[in-house]
Amino acid sequence: MKYVVLLGDGMADYPTSMLGGKTPLQCAFTPFLDQIAAEGTLGLVDTIPAGFTPGSDVANLSVLGYDPAQTYTGRGPLEAASMGIVLGPDDIAYRCNLVTIGQKDTPEAFMDDFTAGHISTKEARDIILSINKQIGSSQFQFFPGVGYRHLFVWRYAASSPVTTPPHDIPGKAIAPYLPHGECAEEVNSFMQKAGEILRSHPINIQRQSLGKKQANSIWLWGQGRKPQVIPLTQKYNLKGGMISAVDLLNGIGVIAGLKVIPVEGATGYIDTNYEGKARAALDALRFMDFIFVHLEAPDEMGHEGNAAGKIQAIELFDEKIVGPILNNVGSFGDYRILVLSDHPTPLDIKTHVGDPSPFAVLSSRKDENKAAGLPFNEIAARESSILISPGHLLMEKFIKDWRAFIG
Repeated sequence: MKYVVLLGDGMADYPTSMLGGKTPLQCAFTPFLDQIAAEGTLGLVDTIPAGFTPGSDVANLSVLGYDPAQTYTGRGPLEAASMGIVLGPDDIAYRCNLVTIGQKDTPEAFMDDFTAGHISTKEARDIILSINKQIGSSQFQFFPGVGYRHLFVWRYAASSPVTTPPHDIPGKAIAPYLPHGECAEEVNSFMQKAGEILRSHPINIQRQSLGKKQANSIWLWGQGRKPQVIPLTQKYNLKGGMISAVDLLNGIGVIAGLKVIPVEGATGYIDTNYEGKARAALDALRFMDFIFVHLEAPDEMGHEGNAAGKIQAIELFDEKIVGPILNNVGSFGDYRILVLSDHPTPLDIKTHVGDPSPFAVLSSRKDENKAAGLPFNEIAARESSILISPGHLLMEKFIKDWRAFIG
């Protein structure tokens, strides 16, 4: 049996007036997602436990079968795992965004862009290395990642403050959302010092001359210590791989025991290498039992409030990833294929919400499918009357007892 998970990050949405009262999934042309839903089993999965912030970290831990209440410590240490950064028991890893803070025509500084204009990895690397050289030390370290996504590690940290994800506050004044509580003074000091460095950094001077947004600040958030989990590969005696452009998913893959499979041209944005991801997945299935393919683009479009872009991202996911894998996975023998969104990222609010998201499973074994003939979207998933809650139960059902679950 081959197990394939295809996840469109933030694909799920609410009906919006931008699309005549429909969701992007309802509007997008998705023949392969619809085939999986119609011929397989469609439902909703609740990936965000009560009391947790609806982030991709919590949601994807749930998708891979981990109960966030038992395993989640923060986003930072998951990304550290992807980057090969070793954390000691007393170390705390923070996600470090390069962001654009605006102050034009307003008395208060606000979160203008949590991606710093989707700054390139090369530009960002120069900036993060400059920050680390000027204010880093053996105890306080900055590590460059991908695009606007980086890492800050505080070695031998006693505690950490309350922080806010920058993608939750687009266009809002930042003052109420700055780190607060224990150790907040030190964390805010690093953000302030980095901002002073960035004001005159050559990369920003060049970006300004080209009319691009400047990376004029860092934003520290999502901190935590190293989590303790049993790898999925060990739990189910499988060999598996993770294909994603973002460190968060690759880090979750690492702690789950999955081999991170790099794809040239994978960007974490709508311009990513869709075909390359599909090819890599099919190549891996020749010697692996389990493959997880993650696409970030729908989530990014949701954060931008870009309806046309989100529809395009979903259609590209369907055409260039879901379709080729669905049409070729049968050559390896029996399979189960799971397609889903980890959480909704509604266009109207431009951030994550914790509502259940649609999922569909298609098995090569006909008696493992309900075949209700429903399309893949939020409304049809609710009509199916299937809800898996808590969401971390989905993976065990998917791998071990799918026939019993739908029976």
